[in-house]
Amino acid sequence: MPVFKLDINGKQLEADVAADTPLLWVLRDHLGLVGTKYGCGIAQCGACTVHINGAAVRSCSLPVSAVKTATVITIEGLSENGDHPVQQAWDEADVPQCGYCQAGQMMTAAAFLKKNPHPTQEEIETAMHGNICRCGAYHRIRKAVQLASTKI
Repeated sequence: MPVFKLDINGKQLEADVAADTPLLWVLRDHLGLVGTKYGCGIAQCGACTVHINGAAVRSCSLPVSAVKTATVITIEGLSENGDHPVQQAWDEADVPQCGYCQAGQMMTAAAFLKKNPHPTQEEIETAMHGNICRCGAYHRIRKAVQLASTKI
């Protein structure tokens, strides 16, 4: 098996895994970064969202071999002290119910707000549409994204 050298959360890490191993399982099972969650396994729900070179990407269907020299940021690396504007807004809006989808939701929101720091409500709905929340906390998620946009 090849050894993959990965830039994750600002650290150079290695994983000795098969080339087709999904990045999600490398993060969780081989590197101990368990904040990124498994939801559906087919890149539809968003629970596994990470940033790759700043873009929100579903890690459950991305083979580790595709990462190459890209920079990967997980929820653990979004901010050192949990003080990213999105994380602060999530707390203020009391978003989580079960919390399972929240890391993916926050990673999607952070990437979106980096590209569009002052979105309309319609733009927020469009950007967050692909992330599933089984608890139905969508109104609080949208509220938090709007609130985070005022902090950026």
